[in-house]
Amino acid sequence: MLLGFIAGLSTEISIILIISVLAVGIFEAINGFHDTANAVATVIYTKTLPPVFAVVWSGIWNFLGALLGGIAVAMGIVKLVPLNELMTVDIAESMAFVFAILLTAIFWNLGTWYIGLPNSSSHTLIGALLGAGYAFSTIHEGAAVNWDKAKDIGLSLLISPLFGFSLAILIMFLLQITVRKKSIFKEPDPKKAPPTWIRAVLIGTCTLVSYFHGSNDGQKGVGLMLVVLMGFLPMYFGFNPEVKPADLAVSTRKMEQAILADTFTYPENSPTLRALAGKCSTFANMCDTINMQNKAGVFALRTSLQSLNKNLESSAKGGLLHGEAAKMVKEEIKLNKSAYEFSPFWVVLFISICLGGGTMVGWKRIVVTIGEKIGKSHLTYAQGASAEICAAATIGVSSSFGLPVSTTHVLSSGIAGTMVASGGVSNLRKKTITAIAWAWALTLPATILLGAVLFYIFRFIF
Repeated sequence: MLLGFIAGLSTEISIILIISVLAVGIFEAINGFHDTANAVATVIYTKTLPPVFAVVWSGIWNFLGALLGGIAVAMGIVKLVPLNELMTVDIAESMAFVFAILLTAIFWNLGTWYIGLPNSSSHTLIGALLGAGYAFSTIHEGAAVNWDKAKDIGLSLLISPLFGFSLAILIMFLLQITVRKKSIFKEPDPKKAPPTWIRAVLIGTCTLVSYFHGSNDGQKGVGLMLVVLMGFLPMYFGFNPEVKPADLAVSTRKMEQAILADTFTYPENSPTLRALAGKCSTFANMCDTINMQNKAGVFALRTSLQSLNKNLESSAKGGLLHGEAAKMVKEEIKLNKSAYEFSPFWVVLFISICLGGGTMVGWKRIVVTIGEKIGKSHLTYAQGASAEICAAATIGVSSSFGLPVSTTHVLSSGIAGTMVASGGVSNLRKKTITAIAWAWALTLPATILLGAVLFYIFRFIF
């Protein structure tokens, strides 16, 4: 695993890399116990499951979600920063970048957890990446934060809690007009077990939220780990060793022939298509002559492949390619992307263990906030089920599109929505809502600023 890659590094750099990897694990463990409450608060406060059993159950499903959830969200995290430029700079510069991100993310997450606020780990990590990335780009000409990707993620983070709030109100309304047993809308009796059917629903939604939280937030940890590894060991993690240049050459030449065939069917597009086919040919020739032991050559291959894929995707989506050519290009692009969008299994496993283990500790502070302090009334069975259904649906859909989403924001908004549905806006605790809103509003600007400042400081030190 990691020890096999650091043989060529100095002792000092090796130690710093190991510390950085452990810091990523700490961040993910903090993420776990910071966000455990999102899954278990409802089953605990409705007496559906005992607290200890609930957090262990949630931890298991967080682990499975992180292990099996894929890497689409992880790649979204990685694409935020000027990674190609980061992999070509001096190791000290990479260290400054990595340390700025890690300390910002860990500091903000621990601070909000300590005072019991349901802060978003997603906002924290993204803010740290954007801050350090922007500071890096001010020093290195040509480097730039991917603001288009940041905009997509920002919209996802903004819309998801509004969606959760509205959906929770809708589900509560539907329950009120369809469920005859009104006991599910009353405060749970501590001396009585919940009805079997509502217990099954709550356990099911707790399981889904835990799994989808693992699949979404676990991938954020994978993305952060990849940034660290690419910064320290770009030759090993900048290009997938399982994808051979010869395979890329074969794939690219197949696309070249398919594109040229399209010129006969659609002669009006011939000049543009021939230019695109020429780019495929140029890249295939590069693959034939590349020296994968040469750092500059590997990075040239990586950036050329990214540029080619971007042109091919644009042509396919823009309707320039048709029929079999369009179909083939879309299939071959998947192979091409796997050359630079990948994660070793040990990285996914390490993050899964950290997230699952972290989920089982430190949960009580945030559980109390979600269960007792958002609304003035005690959480009912109906409210717990509604909020969890909203959270599971929102996180699951976001993960399928490769978008990071804040589990904390979604569930807290869902709880607030159920409180409004039950007793109007007056049923919300103004003090708690205001404190959470401030934490949400301050997280991105504070972590962006802190990430940038720490990068400059560490760059000066190193």
